[in-house]
Amino acid sequence: MSPHRSLSASAPAADMPRRDLRGDVSAQRLLNSLRQASSNCRECPLGERATQTVFGEGAPRAPLMLVGEQPGDREDLEGHPFVGPAGTLLGRALKQLDWPREALYVTNAVKHFKYELRGPRRMHKTPAQREAAACLHWLESEIEAVQPQAIVALGAVAARSLLGRPVPVLRERGHWLPRSDDIPVLVTLHPAALLRGDRAHFEEAFEAWLVDLGRATRYLREKQAGLVARAARAGRSA
Repeated sequence: MSPHRSLSASAPAADMPRRDLRGDVSAQRLLNSLRQASSNCRECPLGERATQTVFGEGAPRAPLMLVGEQPGDREDLEGHPFVGPAGTLLGRALKQLDWPREALYVTNAVKHFKYELRGPRRMHKTPAQREAAACLHWLESEIEAVQPQAIVALGAVAARSLLGRPVPVLRERGHWLPRSDDIPVLVTLHPAALLRGDRAHFEEAFEAWLVDLGRATRYLREKQAGLVARAARAGRSA
């Protein structure tokens, strides 16, 4: 049994009450419309070079949204977020935390792959702030459609887009920071940062990352307990 099961004995989907089916269908329709509209986006130069727009995927009314930086090479070719090496590592974390990916909504702050050529290889380049700003309305529209109870910011680009200011990730990792719409944002590392780190200390870094992520489960469980308690009090007073 994973040592982190005590932090997250159940998946986020089980920690929050499901919204009504009509709300899910409405959210899915809106997300489908946004995905279609974003497929032709040329609001910054990245769209001209990328293979395709990589929009978010997952449960239309997921209680938890994960936001990364941008698609990588594999994501750009396949059209799905987090399917490359960083996605594989994220999948390992989700499994250990008992978070079924289909119960989450996973996306990126920037929807096109930014890269530079080194011989035949396309190497990742960090998006410029103007590129992230051009993509911000897509991210905000996803948040408005999904209406998550909480968001995890994976890395500095995601945190800045979500919070509207630079965020020192190493100092703020594991902390909840508020958005202007009152949705709490949990700041932590992008999985690619772990892959780029010292291999001798990889497992230690991975375990620390799991601790960060596990705070989201605790938050959702506590929020659900509060909702249940309020409903019980309302029932007694009726």
